[in-house]
Parts: sequence; structure tokens; C-alpha cells
Amino acid sequence: MYFASRVQAGRMLANQLTPKYRYENCAIVALSDGGVIVGAQIAMSLHCVLSLLLSENITLPRETEAIAGVSQDGSVSYNQAYSPGELDELIGEYYQLIEQEKLEKIHDLHHLLGVGNTVDKRLLVGRNVILVSDGLSSGFAIDLASEFMKTVAIEKMIVATPLASVQAVDRLHITADEIYCLSVVENYVTTDHYYDQQDVPPHDKIIEIIERIVLNWK
Repeated sequence: MYFASRVQAGRMLANQLTPKYRYENCAIVALSDGGVIVGAQIAMSLHCVLSLLLSENITLPRETEAIAGVSQDGSVSYNQAYSPGELDELIGEYYQLIEQEKLEKIHDLHHLLGVGNTVDKRLLVGRNVILVSDGLSSGFAIDLASEFMKTVAIEKMIVATPLASVQAVDRLHITADEIYCLSVVENYVTTDHYYDQQDVPPHDKIIEIIERIVLNWK
């Protein structure tokens, strides 16, 4: 399935989520700037808060998939796309590089945190947390979010995405309480490929969307 824009895809997801979750103590956590555009449509319909979870991937030479990721609180999650044996081998070979990358990514995230409107764990306690992406090529972004939230007593972890790869959906069935996915893609290309309009604005505009979300409740 292809979408005219992320706004359109977000409205389609909102139509699915609204009958069950409007006014039901929810919080939207977007996993990327593109996820904010999708998530804003859901947040406006559900009348709930919207925030952005910051994370950075750690990649290694000659590897197409990130080996790990760091979330805004410094928590690290390794990519389950690699087998335990592969992870052990790569960590053994690139230990110093991985540790250096961790420190650099955490430093970068601390700088970004000063912008504001990122996730405050205290605001997630007891809520139905809806993780929103504009597209999941794998389940890695969800694993990162799960690691970030593992110390938070939430009600449910719900994942909403316009599209996801088969691999990502398989992972979601393990990690999420509920899944809302409009299209499962067998041969996932890139997320932008599935949108006619590239409607992700500069990051300062993303922050403005988050700040103004309550004013735009429908």
C-alpha cells in the first residue's frame, strides 16, 4: 500500500484507534520526526499528549543493519536482527568502537534534549502508550522504545504504524500488546518510498507541532 502523505496515513490510523481509545488515558510517543507527523493526527483525534523519543543507532563497518541503539536516557538495546552468535562475534571484534560510539551518541542526544518536548517517563505511568512510526523496516525501533520504558509501569504498549516489514510485524507480536498496521510489506524498500508526498518538515517545525498539539484537539 502507498500513501499520499504521512498526514493521510495518520488519519487512517486515527480512525482505527479512536473508537477504542479516545479519552482513555493515552500518550502518543513518536519514534522519529516522521512519526510525529503520523502521531499528531492520532493525538488530535484521541485528545492526548504527543512526545518524541530520541534515539541514535550504532552502526559498524560493512554492516547494513545497526548493531545497537541508544535512547535519550542512555539505555542501550542490541539489534535482535542479529543472532546471539553474530552479536557476540561483532561485539568481540568491535568492542572499542562500539563503546566509543555509545559515548558519542549519548553526547549527541544530551545536546538534542535541550530542545524540549521529548519523552518524560513520569507522564507515561499508568497510561496506554501508543508508539507511532511512519514505517518500520524492522522491529529494532520498537525494541529501543521497550528498553527505554521497561522501568515505567504503563497500562499497555500499543504500536501504530502505516506500514511495516514482515520481520517487523513478527517482532511486534512478541513485544507489543496491540498492533495497528495498515500495510505489511514483504520487500521493504525505504520508508519514504511508500509516500507520494515527503511531508516531514525541519526539526524545529516538528517541535512546534508537539508544542501545539493540545490546541489542535478535534
